[in-house]
Amino acid sequence: MSLSVKLEMFEGPLDLLLHLIEKAEVDIYDIPIAEITQQYLEYLDLMQEMDLEVASEFLVMAATLVEIKSKMLLPKPKKEDNSEPDIDPREELVQKLIEYKKYKEFTLLLKDKFEIYEKVFYKNPEPIEDYISEFTSITGVTADLLARTLSDIIKNNSTKSKRVYRQIFRETYTVDDKIKEITKMLVSKSNFYFEELFEDTCDKYEIIVTFLATLEMVKRRMIIVEQYMNFDKILIKRRKMSI
Repeated sequence: MSLSVKLEMFEGPLDLLLHLIEKAEVDIYDIPIAEITQQYLEYLDLMQEMDLEVASEFLVMAATLVEIKSKMLLPKPKKEDNSEPDIDPREELVQKLIEYKKYKEFTLLLKDKFEIYEKVFYKNPEPIEDYISEFTSITGVTADLLARTLSDIIKNNSTKSKRVYRQIFRETYTVDDKIKEITKMLVSKSNFYFEELFEDTCDKYEIIVTFLATLEMVKRRMIIVEQYMNFDKILIKRRKMSI
């Protein structure tokens, strides 16, 4: 009966070393060099037995491990009072392993991000010039100004009535419905202030839908939005149809 053995593939000798250290659950700053060297050499022997090509950098690392092991087995000379402290033969290898571990963890993080964002689709920005012309005037009006105005309207609206209960009902407002309402208002008068759209509105959802309807009408070139001075009221005007 044949025995099937599957070897893990490693990107290099540092990858293999890091795997052995993590598998042995030892401190990377205090590597049991004899134990790890033995496991490393056993892995290389297994690769050769399976007729797998052993890259030269794996053999160089094996020689380095054996050298470090030999240095640690040699008796240490007696220290003199003013002598420099002994340098750990493992120090350079430990620094390389720590640096490699950082790069590996960051690579795995980037891989996870790639797997997430490769499923995300983006819409290319459209030039605003396609929506703004001599027929669509937004003099002195910015998106920030509209957002602040909407925020103020919602805040003022919420302070009008502070009831201890709240009525729950199904929302039926749509942007198209609000566009029809605004269009109807512009039939009776050629212009009005932006705040007038919310005089009888107490529902936050309806306020937002009305705001979106106003922006949609600007986009469709149905209305003109103007503000003559900073912090002045926003005026909505009916656009005159060209003959």
